[in-house]
Amino acid sequence: MPDLQRIWCFVLLPVLSLFFLMSSPGRAQDAVWLQVEAQPTLTSAEERARDYASRLDNVAGFRLASGWYAIALGPYTPDAAVIELRQLRATRDVPGDSFVSDGAGFRDQFWPVGAIGLALQPPATPQNIEETAVSPPIPADETVAEARASERRLTRPEREEVQRALQVKGFYTARIDGAIGPGTRRAMAAWQDFAGYEPTGVLTTAQRTELLNDLRELLASLDMRPVSDIRAGIEIDLPSGLVDFQGYEAPFARYGGADVQILLISQSGDRDTLQGLYDVMQTLEIVPLQGSREMGRNSFTLTGRNDEIFSYTYAEVRDGAIKGYTLIWPTEDALRGRIALDRMQASFSPVPDAVLPDTAGDLTLQRPDLLAGLQIRQPEISVSGFYVTSEGSVLTVAEPLASCARITLGGEVEVDLVATDAELGLALLQPRARLAPLGIGRITDQIPRLQSDIAVAGYSYGGRLGAPTMSFGTLEDLRGLEGENSLKRLALNAQPGDAGGPVLDSGGAVLGLLLPRVSASDRALPADVHFAADANAISGFLETNGVTVAPPAATTEMAPEDLALLGADMTVLVECWN
Repeated sequence: MPDLQRIWCFVLLPVLSLFFLMSSPGRAQDAVWLQVEAQPTLTSAEERARDYASRLDNVAGFRLASGWYAIALGPYTPDAAVIELRQLRATRDVPGDSFVSDGAGFRDQFWPVGAIGLALQPPATPQNIEETAVSPPIPADETVAEARASERRLTRPEREEVQRALQVKGFYTARIDGAIGPGTRRAMAAWQDFAGYEPTGVLTTAQRTELLNDLRELLASLDMRPVSDIRAGIEIDLPSGLVDFQGYEAPFARYGGADVQILLISQSGDRDTLQGLYDVMQTLEIVPLQGSREMGRNSFTLTGRNDEIFSYTYAEVRDGAIKGYTLIWPTEDALRGRIALDRMQASFSPVPDAVLPDTAGDLTLQRPDLLAGLQIRQPEISVSGFYVTSEGSVLTVAEPLASCARITLGGEVEVDLVATDAELGLALLQPRARLAPLGIGRITDQIPRLQSDIAVAGYSYGGRLGAPTMSFGTLEDLRGLEGENSLKRLALNAQPGDAGGPVLDSGGAVLGLLLPRVSASDRALPADVHFAADANAISGFLETNGVTVAPPAATTEMAPEDLALLGADMTVLVECWN
């Protein structure tokens, strides 16, 4: 019987040992890995693992605890891993931010495809067959005193790495100096509390390893690498794990991926050109309205944020060239975006005597609503209005403006909605800075003659034409269809953007304000039927709100071209932004 027991032990012990090695990939003692990348999806991770496997041996892939997927090389003994990492970095076979991992965060294996486990003891080779463990296993738990003792053994670069990891996570805001002072203690305690540990302010060895591995995984997923764009004349580190070169579209060299966009800015110019770029960049959808804007003598920065993206733009002028960059990143991935931006800011280096020509890109793709292929921000609603005071107060229609987060005149001048009358459909806008309009609407108190000629000045096509158009028609009735005295019925062909524009008689006096067309499910009016708010109703609304109505000058009938100039001087584009 003892002999039989010895036989079973001889058979079972190797099997059980192999089972435990295969079922715990990250915990085999003395086995470490070179983690070279992390990808957000299984598909992208398999593609990268396949690429590495075509060039290197010992490629493996594991799902991480964070939900990402790690591509790793190994296993190795700790000393062998350090030597191998140094060699692979020197030959640029792996990214510069690859690191040695103990595999603690590794979960299910996905590469090689079909793998069910992996014995992680290093293979016996002449180089490592006589090696013994040089790094003790990480303690599962430590007292505060033991953690302090472990902390005292850290070198200054190791302490700086801890501070940097805490800084990246948003817990540490002071200078990276390698000194474990009160600020670093508070940051450690805050991270411990966030991670579900007792906030002692002293990291145990296991906690410190977890914190640093998180940082290394983030860096590996970005794969920040130096890019030298010779044509644009810019050298900068970019997250090559997330973006690829997409092409040139002056003044940008474009890099992008599924969720991230990067623009390298390169054009000839001076300070005036830089100011123009500063203004036009703020019209793009990639620069959200919420954020800071800073224009200096020779450079500017723009930041923007909304629920979907945040962006950062920097540009400078030097020696007749404007160089810079824009980063557009998903808001939900802000931590990695901040890491990428820090590296881009630190590495940005303009190259002299190289600049993108103005003709770079496919000129057949040009459109008025695009700048170098990027969508220009469009207002939610565009209507017309006209000046009623020499300081720039504007009368317009009320209906589309009630829910606007921001209202502008001509896309630039900020105004406040100071009064509305829902029954009349009128709104009064006040500019935040005093204006000096070329003309103001002079409102008549005379009863006009039926069938007389009228004209409406308005932005029929929004701001695309850059100036108002003039639509001519006739006055059909002094009242609305239901006999409303506050309305006039007109016959003319007008567009929705004309609403809010002044209705002028043949002498240039304002006899009404064009109202939006009323849509009803049970009836449809002829296309040329429009209504205007009556001049008396307009005067009463303005006087109630402290605006003195300017009377018309005694004039005779004007030529159509003169009437068009008069209308253009008093009419303004009103835009609603959300």
